[in-house]
Amino acid sequence: MTTYLLERALLPDGVHDDVLVDVVDGRFAAVEPGVLASAAERLPGLTIPGLANTHSHAFHRALRGRTQHERGSFWTWREQMYAVAERLDPDSYLTLATAVFREMVAAGITCVGEFHYLHHRPDGRPYDDPNAMGLALVEAARVAGLRITLLDTLYLSSGFGAPPEGVQVRYADASAHAWRDRVDALTPTDTAIVAGALHSVRALPADPGNTLALLADWATDRPLHVHLSEQVAENDGCRSAHGVTPTRLLADHGLLGPLTSAVHATHLSEEDIALLGGATAFVSFCPTTERDLGDGVGPSRRLADAGARLTLGSDSHAVIDLFEEMRAVELDERLVSQQRGHWQASELVEAATVSGHASLGWADAGSIEVGQRADLVTLDTQSPRTAGTGSDEHTVVFAAVAEDVVSTMVDGRFVFSAGERGEVGHALAQAIGRIWT
Repeated sequence: MTTYLLERALLPDGVHDDVLVDVVDGRFAAVEPGVLASAAERLPGLTIPGLANTHSHAFHRALRGRTQHERGSFWTWREQMYAVAERLDPDSYLTLATAVFREMVAAGITCVGEFHYLHHRPDGRPYDDPNAMGLALVEAARVAGLRITLLDTLYLSSGFGAPPEGVQVRYADASAHAWRDRVDALTPTDTAIVAGALHSVRALPADPGNTLALLADWATDRPLHVHLSEQVAENDGCRSAHGVTPTRLLADHGLLGPLTSAVHATHLSEEDIALLGGATAFVSFCPTTERDLGDGVGPSRRLADAGARLTLGSDSHAVIDLFEEMRAVELDERLVSQQRGHWQASELVEAATVSGHASLGWADAGSIEVGQRADLVTLDTQSPRTAGTGSDEHTVVFAAVAEDVVSTMVDGRFVFSAGERGEVGHALAQAIGRIWT
């Protein structure tokens, strides 16, 4: 057993001073606020539960700062993303993803949902181990020290039945059955969950019924994530191909439920909102990527009021900072509505912690309480950003940034301290530099 005294900590019922926690076998064995004195190791600052990044494409990190030279659009950005996808193999992906996941733990992220579709060789042929690229991601997470939910992604079409072309052949399995068989060969561990994803309704065959039925059956009792209505063009294409919105298409085939995560959910009809809310689905918002790509602002508050559960992701990693993602949900709503106060700080922290972990299949993580996995993220409360802010949940959402994280613990083990930040940056520079040379 190891004991820590948290100077100030965010517990399920609010912020408390002098919280004594006992950690046994990677879990909280005791959580006792108001301890006046203790010989335990003291963690000064504001300590919060570990953050869950529910939507990541690790290889997109190589694009940061390189896609802003022209006006462009999502579709021109996609071509630049394809250029990175062409260059990676299992070894270089392991190096890059390890550096990216280390950036995440430096930002207080203790679990990542990796939306993985870079499966095969550049010409579409499987590697000797068909899961070599996915296993590289799992190993990268292990080395970096965070848990991973590998969201292995079904991709069969470049657009509503059209065959994959160019680098897209790396994404595509021969059929839905081939995808299922490949994913079933992956073995989960105590720190890695194997789950599923549908890239988007665009990636389905022209007649998607059998594919969606297989996916719904396979995903029973497992997280299932899907890019949903990220662009208006996606909605238009779905209506043209199938006569309904993407949300309606999924609902009609049994793919909306309490373990479904709709990623982006930006351009929704009122019926779409009601369907997602009625299913108590998760909705994974990624505001920093959505604004970087010019996608738009999704109806987060209306979705929550309908019954959906908000989570947060860094997606393309325009930045990796879930504090920024939290406040962006509220601030973007203010810009759209010209009103303040759509989200309480406590709700946004819940989205980044408890709800985020649950959407990735980790119901035993995301809060500082007995029995939960011992994840602790400690923030500097005297930085130029946080000083004088009150050191509570409002500090977390409306003041802190990733650089205010002074230490990160995952499953009872410290995986980051502030002195390592320079090393994290160096590893990123080395890994990304090799891709572009």
